[in-house]
Amino acid sequence: MDHVIAHFKKADPILYKAIRGTQWQSLVRHKDLFAGLCRIIVGQQVSTKAAASIYMKFASRFPRKHPTPKKVLAISEGDLRSAGLSRNKALSILDIAARIEAGTLNLKGIDALSNEEVIQMLLPARGIGPWSAEMFLIFYLGREDVFSPGDYGLRMAIMRLYNKRKLPSPEAAIKLAKKWAPYRSYACRILWETLDNTPNE
Repeated sequence: MDHVIAHFKKADPILYKAIRGTQWQSLVRHKDLFAGLCRIIVGQQVSTKAAASIYMKFASRFPRKHPTPKKVLAISEGDLRSAGLSRNKALSILDIAARIEAGTLNLKGIDALSNEEVIQMLLPARGIGPWSAEMFLIFYLGREDVFSPGDYGLRMAIMRLYNKRKLPSPEAAIKLAKKWAPYRSYACRILWETLDNTPNE
């Protein structure tokens, strides 16, 4: 990671000084992308601890705690809700599973797609907005240069770290983030860690 640290030291000394520990470095391309999408849906608008608990209950509905699109579609919305999912989240997971099974959401060739192409492929699925797609790129595809301007935590971290009087707009955050390219995902992780508020992985 020396090259990333050197980039931030040169491009943005303020961000560089905020680097702590090694957790911000962990970007991994996960094998089970469907499970990753399920985790993102489960983790929306709940704490990390609650998301982990709900996901484990959800996963326990399947052999070896391994949900697949076909297995998800074989159970009912009620079964999913009994695991602690809201109706909207249950329907979102069912919709994603149905799209994968129908071939309209193809995760097999995803590594050949650009970040924007991945986002556009995911957005038609129920429950997947820009933020969710960006989290998928960072936490499950391990893409190094992703920024999420709609993330409130990131903008709060920017306000505090750069001593701004008010919360920056998404447009202002995008402008600031340009200097972090091509390692904006790492910058996001550094910023989240200044708040001790990394989104659910």
